[in-house]
Amino acid sequence: MEREKFSSRLGFILISAGCAIGLGNVWRFPYITGKYGGAAFVLVYLFFLLILGLPIVVMEFAVGRGSQKSAALSFDVLEPKGTKWHLYKFGAIAGNYLLMMFYTTIGGWMILYFFKMAAGQFEGMNSEQVSGAFGELMGQPVLMTVCMIAVVIVCFGICAKGLKNGVEKITKIMMVSLLALMIILAIRSVMLEGSSTGLKFYLYPDFSKLVESGISESIFAAMGQAFFTLSLGIGALAIFGSYIGKDRSLTGEAVSVTILDTFVALMAGLIIFPACFAYNIKPDSGPSLIFITLPNVFNEMSGGRVWGSLFFLFMSFAAISTIIAVFENIISFAMDLTGCSRGKAVAVNLIVIIILSMPCVLGFNLLSGFTPFGPGSNILDLEDFIVSNNLLPLGSLVYLLFCTSRYGWGFKKFTAEANAGKGIKFPNWARVYVTWILPIIVLAIFIQGYVVKFF
Repeated sequence: MEREKFSSRLGFILISAGCAIGLGNVWRFPYITGKYGGAAFVLVYLFFLLILGLPIVVMEFAVGRGSQKSAALSFDVLEPKGTKWHLYKFGAIAGNYLLMMFYTTIGGWMILYFFKMAAGQFEGMNSEQVSGAFGELMGQPVLMTVCMIAVVIVCFGICAKGLKNGVEKITKIMMVSLLALMIILAIRSVMLEGSSTGLKFYLYPDFSKLVESGISESIFAAMGQAFFTLSLGIGALAIFGSYIGKDRSLTGEAVSVTILDTFVALMAGLIIFPACFAYNIKPDSGPSLIFITLPNVFNEMSGGRVWGSLFFLFMSFAAISTIIAVFENIISFAMDLTGCSRGKAVAVNLIVIIILSMPCVLGFNLLSGFTPFGPGSNILDLEDFIVSNNLLPLGSLVYLLFCTSRYGWGFKKFTAEANAGKGIKFPNWARVYVTWILPIIVLAIFIQGYVVKFF
């Protein structure tokens, strides 16, 4: 069976960016920027995005295009005979399924909050009532299940239509809408009275704030965010490499995807910081920023119901674009491994994902007694920890070693694939860096994740 291809280069860039652009950009980035002092942290983050994230994106794309397979079979195709790189397929497959075990639930929250905001359900509420509304939602497993199932059905329905007519067509519309919504929301936020303090915090580097937070802790936070924002290491991007031709070099395409991903993260900050400072609300309130802090901001704002609805519509697009991209990966795993049709892969996985997503839904209510990391933790925290702190860094290490080691695919074969076509080439001078230094940095991020979590 001939492998499907994207109909356009724009489709490839927007879908790859849609996979990378997720709640990490919009939820984690503003929170972590607020925590580590604003603009100075953003500069450190951008530096690490360039030297950490970009080379691994190129490697994932190259492995996908070189093998013309998903991560389920890409290592089998490219590895030297007698080696065991293909065993990582189980890590990649597990990573994609685990990510969807909690991401579908959060996607359901986003869509529900869009409808709640559009219906004016938050109007007239004080901050305690807005907080109580989110707490009330956590205690409603049936409602959360319905929202999660709706997200799963819609996203698999899009994937069922195929790569060009479903995934590419819908993601293009969503990504263009997402970018337009962000620009509109950012302009509105910047024009608020009192927003200048937030703009200064976000755009004027003050390195003394970085020192206050602790230089080493701030650097590791920036490294971690640069690394996790692109969903590297589980083959989530490699699949899209397998759908493109050899007319463009992969470094140039990786640069385009990274720029788009970064633009969304920076614009999210431009929406959130001026608005929070205009209403004297702290921007470092963690995950509650989205569901508690921002509804309070919109309540205070003139025309807040409209702006809040647009914000949660944009958040829904950010979540759904990632879910569609990862579902496409999961479908491709099934097709590559079993030779089944797309329709059959969709039908089976739709049921599997719904069942696997239930522990996360129930972790906030019926299974709330299960606290894997002590009081206040839940099943979502455990699933996120397995993916973010283990499979992403260790998987990235596998891609790095596979593309640079003579016992793997090797640097020459990797660069031959990456540099095929027009555009920016992967530089030969980077060989020492990606072979010896970058793996040590990734390993340090992995270890730091455990230090922060347990010590």
